[in-house]
Order: sequence, then structure tokens, then C-alpha cells
Amino acid sequence: MKTVITGAAGLLGWHLQCHLSVLDGWKDTVVALNREAFNDDAVLEAALANADVVVHLAGINRADDAVLEEGNIALAERLVAALDRVGAEPHLLYSNTIHKTWDNAYGRGKAGADRVFRAWSEVKGSRYSDLVLPHVFGEGGRPFYNSAVFTFCQQIVEGESLSINAGGMLELLHAQDICSRIVEAVERKQTGELRLKGRAISAAEVAGKLAAMHASYTGHVVPDLRDSFDLQLFNTLRSFLYPAHYPCDLTLHTDNRGSLFEAVKADNGGQAFLSTTKPGITRGNHFHFGKVERFLVIRGEAIIRLRRLFSDEVTEFRVSGDAPVYIDMPTLHTHSITNVGEGELMTLFWSHEIFDPEAPDTYFLPVVQDQEN
Repeated sequence: MKTVITGAAGLLGWHLQCHLSVLDGWKDTVVALNREAFNDDAVLEAALANADVVVHLAGINRADDAVLEEGNIALAERLVAALDRVGAEPHLLYSNTIHKTWDNAYGRGKAGADRVFRAWSEVKGSRYSDLVLPHVFGEGGRPFYNSAVFTFCQQIVEGESLSINAGGMLELLHAQDICSRIVEAVERKQTGELRLKGRAISAAEVAGKLAAMHASYTGHVVPDLRDSFDLQLFNTLRSFLYPAHYPCDLTLHTDNRGSLFEAVKADNGGQAFLSTTKPGITRGNHFHFGKVERFLVIRGEAIIRLRRLFSDEVTEFRVSGDAPVYIDMPTLHTHSITNVGEGELMTLFWSHEIFDPEAPDTYFLPVVQDQEN
């Protein structure tokens, strides 16, 4: 099933690429269009030819009023014109907003784009889904642009005063939950207006949660993550801490009896295990959508490598059992650990949840393309 994503370089576009990359029937036929590709007639038409699904995430969120209103409509008109030129009639899904009923430039522009798509689908007799989204958050967002959540995260990490709209309310929905709903709409052939529901919460409460999580985590205590919404907020916060926050030093207490350090402190337990790795061998090469996973070398020498999904940039941390540190793997980053010493490597791994073989949240992907487990 050929799926085209417009606005693929944006927050939701990147998350959708990550989401589809592990789904059978989807992962091998995704065409991701960034702004430059969308504005190139030849590239756009080649992408749309024989498309089964088009998810239109491209949009203008911050601009002068005229650009906000006319620009979003123009994007929709460009897309349907290109579909007509190549004779494609896919299931079209549009990333709309709860603000579409507001009488302002942004609301009128988003509503106008919806009218363009509805008219096109009625003429063609093709499926069209108007996805009405609340406030979107998740890893990889931009402060002072996408959501107040990202602004809070940035300000907390930088030690700045929070910009809180007293009495302001948010309806928050994580990007991966939206991606799941997109797949469901296609597979169930759902059309028309699809209003996605999020968590209703005040801006002050969100800021308070994030600040408390940051205080706990930077004090080497992982907060309680049993609520899935809290886990999503925590992973969003951690995305602002990476990579500067790591590696995290641990205090090594040594006397004539030996040494001791505290490896993990968490408010809700989790699971820990030890592994040994022979020289030259690499473990890992996988990523997680939600799992918090800690690497802590307690004997030997290793290099921990990480790569953000759909990026070529690899970050490396050299670690040693002689100076214990931990690195918590950011979500949606594939990661590995390689024994680069002459002796056996011993590593403590910890996860915030007990491993469930029915839902492992672990997906194989080499950090370096010629490197395997």
C-alpha cells in the first residue's frame, strides 16, 4: 500500500514515519515529502502516482494572517491539482485542528483547506477523512511553536521561568496516538470528520508535572510512570535533555571492603538484568516507542551509539566500568553497545517496565548500517 506523507519533516510527519516503519503492509511503501519536495512539481507528481493513501500534514502554523489563511488553502489546492494530473484517487486524510471553527486567520485557513478536500473527494468519489486534532505533543517538538508542552520543557531544562497562561486549558494528545488513529481510519475505511480526543488538563498542571519530573530525574530518581500519559510527558521532557544531560555520573563509594554505587532509583520499580559481552561484540541495535531503558557498564570498556530515526547522525558515548555512569536511551532513537575492551564487558540494563513478550516495544534497526547484533 503506497502511502504519501506531506509535511514529513514536521513533528507529526516524523512521528508517522516512525510509526509506519514497523507495520507490515505499510513500512516498505512510504513516500515522505518535505516542504522542498512538495513544492517540486515533478517530485510531487511522482510521489502521488498510484498512491493508495495520502496523509496531508503540511501546513502553516505561524505567519502573518494573510499567509495563514490563504497559505493553507493554497497547499490543499496544490495537492488536489497534482492528484488530478496523475489520475490518483487515494484515501486522503487531512490533519485539521479543533481551531477550524474559530473566526481567525488560522481557523479560516484550516477550514478552507477542508472544503477543498471535501469538494475534491465528492467529485472523485474517493475516501476523505478530516482528522480534527487537539493539542499535539511528543518527542521532537519545537518550543514556542508547536505546543506549550515543548515551551515548558525547554524552559525547565534551561532553568528559566515558565511562561504559563493562568487558567489556560489544554487538550493533549501524543503524536503516536494520532498515528495509530490514522492507521485505524485507513484500515477501517473511516471517512468524514473524525474528532480525536486528548487529555483535558490545565497548562499549570502540565507545567507542574514536568517540573516535578525534571526535579526527580535530575536527582537520579525516575518518577512514577505507570500512567501512560505521564510516560509520554516524561519521554517528551527527556527528548529535551538529550544528549547534553548524558552520561550521568554516579557516586562510587570505596573503602577497604570494595566499592558501591546506586544504579537505579525509581518510584515504580521496573526490571533490571545483567549481561556479559565478549570483545568486539555489539548488543542492541533496536529502538523503543515508549520504554525507558538504562545502560550502565559495571566492568570493561564500551561505546554506546545512538541514532535518531530517519537521521544519519550517530552520537557516541565512551563508557567504562572504572567510572560508572548511566545513559538512558531516548525513545525513537536506535541504540547499541559495543565491547571495545580486551576483556569481558558486563552491563546492567534497566527498564521502567517488566518485559512483556506479547508487547515488547523493541524494534530491530542497526545504528550503523553495516553493524548487526
